[in-house]
Amino acid sequence: MYCGPRPTHVLPAIVHPTKCCVNNTFQNNIVPHIHPSHTTNVNHTHFQHVHSFPHTQSVVNEVTNQQFVAAPGPYPGGYGGAGGYGVPRPGMFGGGPFY
Repeated sequence: MYCGPRPTHVLPAIVHPTKCCVNNTFQNNIVPHIHPSHTTNVNHTHFQHVHSFPHTQSVVNEVTNQQFVAAPGPYPGGYGGAGGYGVPRPGMFGGGPFY
């Protein structure tokens, strides 16, 4: 059975920030200034905007844990049964005593 080359996977494009270049050119211009006069009569209408800020709240509970492998051999002080092998001692994991 002939299996040809696998199809090529096209990944999403990575768009980099645009590189901006500036070319400056200068030209002298004569600008005539005209100063006309005008009167505007303004009728005012006022709107009062009342804003409310409803707020929602949520809770996220995060749980972490650590796994440890106890070294072979008894723990100091002979804590635990069966010679103390592989049995956590009080306070080993930051908690209170084990019962």
